[in-house]
Amino acid sequence: MKAFMIVGTTSHAGKSLLTTAICRILSRRGWRVAPFKGQNMALNAYVTANGGEIGYAQAVQAWAAGVNPLTEMNPILLKPQGDMTSQVILKGKVAGKVGAAEYYEQYFDLGWQAIEESLEYLATEFDVIVCEGAGSPAEINLKHRDLTNMRVAKYLNAPTLLVVDIDRGGAFAHVVGTLELLEPEERALIRGVVINKFRGQRSLLEPGIKWLEGHIGIPVLGVIPWLDQLFPAEDSLDLLERKHYKEQSDLNIAVIRLPRISNFTDFDPLEAEPSVTVKYLNPKQDLGHPDAVILPGSKTTLSDLMVLQRTGMAEAIQHYATAGGTVLGICGGFQMLGQMIADPEGIEGEAGRLPGLGLLPIKTVITGQKVARQREVTSNYPQLGLPVTGFEIHQGRSRRVEMPAEEVDTCLSLFDDPYLGMVDNRLSVWGTYLHGLFDNGPWRRTWLNRLRQQRGLKSLPTGVANYREQREATLDSLATTIKAHLDLTPIVSS
Repeated sequence: MKAFMIVGTTSHAGKSLLTTAICRILSRRGWRVAPFKGQNMALNAYVTANGGEIGYAQAVQAWAAGVNPLTEMNPILLKPQGDMTSQVILKGKVAGKVGAAEYYEQYFDLGWQAIEESLEYLATEFDVIVCEGAGSPAEINLKHRDLTNMRVAKYLNAPTLLVVDIDRGGAFAHVVGTLELLEPEERALIRGVVINKFRGQRSLLEPGIKWLEGHIGIPVLGVIPWLDQLFPAEDSLDLLERKHYKEQSDLNIAVIRLPRISNFTDFDPLEAEPSVTVKYLNPKQDLGHPDAVILPGSKTTLSDLMVLQRTGMAEAIQHYATAGGTVLGICGGFQMLGQMIADPEGIEGEAGRLPGLGLLPIKTVITGQKVARQREVTSNYPQLGLPVTGFEIHQGRSRRVEMPAEEVDTCLSLFDDPYLGMVDNRLSVWGTYLHGLFDNGPWRRTWLNRLRQQRGLKSLPTGVANYREQREATLDSLATTIKAHLDLTPIVSS
């Protein structure tokens, strides 16, 4: 099977970005391209058409390739739960919850089998597979159980690019050291080095490049400049690198950066709005007076709710909502806005129950059966009849609490499926299980216009395209930029 591999000297070197760009570059050549990451550890997930979970980065790479995301593109997804355990998603479905040592005892052979089967399937459906590694391929204490770096490259006999982040310093040492720690048969697959996140004049780097090529005997095939394009992050560490403020913005929206925040890619469309500043707040920080507060998804809803309560952020949000502020909760954040959350079986960690923020009339129980599916619904609010698409990923089951007859109308169904979410009759407190809600352009703009009206600002046009069209333009721009700084000839012709 025709395949290429991208590995990095470190985490956050730019593997996902480069893989995404190469998928689009090769797709433009008329090839049918599939991205692949054997094992991913991330809390940003996407649900495929058949209800399987994969890393969100692999979904973006599939869109870059112009194909639909498939579970075979990421056969193993590990979702950390904060108690030294991870939920294991195998070929799109929950397989169990284990600690690190037990994972490799219980899932190494099963995981490799899933990788082989997925690669064999992709080889029958696509012309080329662009594979992404994870972390570093040269972690000598982990190499014997590494499922996703050079083991995959050797299995495919795939020409491989080694990516290094020069912005963090020590790039030449990272490249030399990584190659030194690879086995000879692994090193032989490295056909080129890519220097990423370069700021400055290329001419000043040339002496270093010539020395490096002479020392390692491998060409430097690209020097990628620092890119400010918004690109979906793999984990919450990437949020620390994002700029919080724009030079001019009408609205400020605070997203609470929960310890186990998940699917914060939900807010990429908001960050892409020119008139909106999105700030990620640590629960210990002062809430201030934003135009809206968002409680995002969480992999460990109960423990993250406990953090909000211990830090005083829960009380701050309650006071903010009582004063008329706008609060929106998505998935785990939706559950937190309710009256109570219970995890009787300890699905997400320790068994227990906690009172919620009491802003919506629901109670939630965490169960062993996960809901993962794509959805197409119609909105009731903030405007009737808007088509909305998205997806669900949650293990909680929420139900409305019984209310006195005179209070029944104080909470309204957000969509034509009342299970998916609700909003109070002031249209101030919103909650939904739907990920990808803000991807829907008309709904997003209509919701933002309510905030603008409260500020006395002119409404924005609502007849806008969905975010996927903006994402397409970003992917095109990314591919064009990287193609100008990257020579793929030695890889493609291998």
